[in-house]
Amino acid sequence: MDLYVATNGNDAWSGTFATPNRDKTDGPLATIAAARDRIRTWNHAGRIYAIRDEHTRGELTGPVTVHVRGGRYEVTAPIVFGPDDSYPVTYKAYRDEKPVIDGGRRIEGWRATTVNGKSCIVALPAGAAVRWTLRELFVNDRRAARPRFPAQGLFRMAEAPGMKLPNGWGAGGYTQFVCAEGDVQPYANLTDIEVVYVHFWIEERSPIESFDPDARLVTMARPSRAPLVGSFGSQLADYYLDNLFEAVTEPGQWYPDRREGQLYYLPKRGQTPANTEVYAPFCTQLLAVVGDVDTGRHVEQVRFEGITFRHTDWRHPSNDGASVLGSSDPANTGYSRRHSRGNAAAAAQAACDVPGVVTFHGARHCALENCIIEHVGWYGVEIGDGCHHVRLVGNTIRDMGAGGVKINGAAAREQCPARATRDHTLTDNEITEGGRLFHSAVRVLSMHAAGMVIAHNHVHDLYYTGVSCGWEWGYHESISRNNLIAYNHIHDIGQGLLSDMGGIYTLGVQPGTVLRGNHIHDIRSAHYGGWCIYPDEGSSHLLIEDNVCYDADRQAFHQHYGRENVIRNNIFAFGGEAVGRYSRTEPHRGYTFMRNILVTEGRPIFAAGCKPDVEARRHTSDANLIFDASGRRPYWDVSGRKLSLTAWRKLGHDLHSVIADPKFPNLAERDLRLASDSPAFKLGFKPIDMTNVGPRPKSKRV
Repeated sequence: MDLYVATNGNDAWSGTFATPNRDKTDGPLATIAAARDRIRTWNHAGRIYAIRDEHTRGELTGPVTVHVRGGRYEVTAPIVFGPDDSYPVTYKAYRDEKPVIDGGRRIEGWRATTVNGKSCIVALPAGAAVRWTLRELFVNDRRAARPRFPAQGLFRMAEAPGMKLPNGWGAGGYTQFVCAEGDVQPYANLTDIEVVYVHFWIEERSPIESFDPDARLVTMARPSRAPLVGSFGSQLADYYLDNLFEAVTEPGQWYPDRREGQLYYLPKRGQTPANTEVYAPFCTQLLAVVGDVDTGRHVEQVRFEGITFRHTDWRHPSNDGASVLGSSDPANTGYSRRHSRGNAAAAAQAACDVPGVVTFHGARHCALENCIIEHVGWYGVEIGDGCHHVRLVGNTIRDMGAGGVKINGAAAREQCPARATRDHTLTDNEITEGGRLFHSAVRVLSMHAAGMVIAHNHVHDLYYTGVSCGWEWGYHESISRNNLIAYNHIHDIGQGLLSDMGGIYTLGVQPGTVLRGNHIHDIRSAHYGGWCIYPDEGSSHLLIEDNVCYDADRQAFHQHYGRENVIRNNIFAFGGEAVGRYSRTEPHRGYTFMRNILVTEGRPIFAAGCKPDVEARRHTSDANLIFDASGRRPYWDVSGRKLSLTAWRKLGHDLHSVIADPKFPNLAERDLRLASDSPAFKLGFKPIDMTNVGPRPKSKRV
């Protein structure tokens, strides 16, 4: 059966025609919600048999397609699908038209004025006198810049009362710091300014509560999650000020004046009120497919195809009062067990407690395909508790306040099978321009989830990890297992803002998990920890093969600690400190490292732990091809000592490895294909085909 939705439709009509009839007495429906309700009535809570509807005199005997015609559908709250909507239904774009579910409202009625001596335009948005909580603005299909100070770079805290250096990761609770001379002033909008400070692998964000100019003492409204330090705790945290009225000086910036209820925007060259579309979002989520996990009433077989979801606002996950649907709802029992941040200034690690603007909870055999999610304040998509077999295929997710996709369910220790999540497919998506507000968010974050296929995605332009898999630190029992992370193109992450990240990052014991055929490059950290592939604490039983990794500012490969991983047939090249690193050995076999190509340019091949650990052979390395593009002899770093291959072999490693030119066509341009006579083949290395990496044409998708 076919139904139709159009911007010129009417929810009282039958919805069985693509256009209104001549008399305007029948035609398409006006909203997706109306189509949902019509199908729900016919379906009678999921019982699939023929039911006649008096209005349409149609029968529901098979799958339903709801064709959504092009145009903008404004919403002020998310479109919600529940268990009673379970039925084989596809909501899809009509032919080649482009329907947009829009959580924004166009701002009009601009007039010219000046701000900080600069020409600007100002408007009084409808409803501002009643509710002024706007934190996002989008102009001509781009995110407008919030005024920040400094405009580029970061300040550094000068002192943190009650805290001594050095100070590592640990308990926070700090609300004050002393700024350097001139960095903070008694600004007019002081309590509307937010301090955003970065340390280790997270950012923290808090409004200013007060400022003592004589003591240069900044008091923040929210306590910190961790000590106010950066790097390894040897220095105080770096920060910037966000939403500073006095910093509204550059074209493209905007500022919401809460006191006056006015909105200022500094136009870019050529922008006028007549040719500039300005949208302000007035909701935080757009689509929620939410079943009742605890009673086993799921939402099943609901699909969305070719639809754009656009324009949402954001709130901090601690106590900013946003209404949330899905697994990240603070009222959700699963959420409350896993995230208890109180009023802390930080989101959780990887911004994992930030919700998705499109959310699945208790959803099974549902899909989001060939859709666009853009200009949003939180994660693009969340797949949460009790979800099975959700497909995210061929989507574009861009310009996110947080990350692209977040997947999570019950942990093994929760012993709650009803809330477990598994067997999802995330392929052929492009995920880019992320972390614009929650800098520590991950593009694809798979936490407590099994049977994931994360493949053929293009992941780039972000400030933290590209793909993260697993969520147990150490050797605890883990749900995460049998996950495939393959043929993804991951690049330009970190960008010097945060530390301790990987193009692909893993945590915990996860047998059956495979990292294969990924192309990872250009990883840049702030103080430490920019790695292409990073098996972190307890990562165990991984197979890592056929990956091409290069240009990480620390190492192309780094295992912190874990056991019995196999790393074979990879190309690791050009680490800023070394090609590879093993930072913490334990009394078991950490990994086997065989038949890899390792390329450096004057840096160590490997940085290993202390000599007794290396002598104990708690990792195996052999049959690798080693090359130093600088022309020097390669060396290994063991606790600061430079070892030649001969000395390294005396410790029992790389007995059959070879130092030779791999014969790449153009190493300087990072063309890492191998010539047919490469010496790597004599060691058993198999060619790596990078032509299959990233999103595939529709005809080749599974």
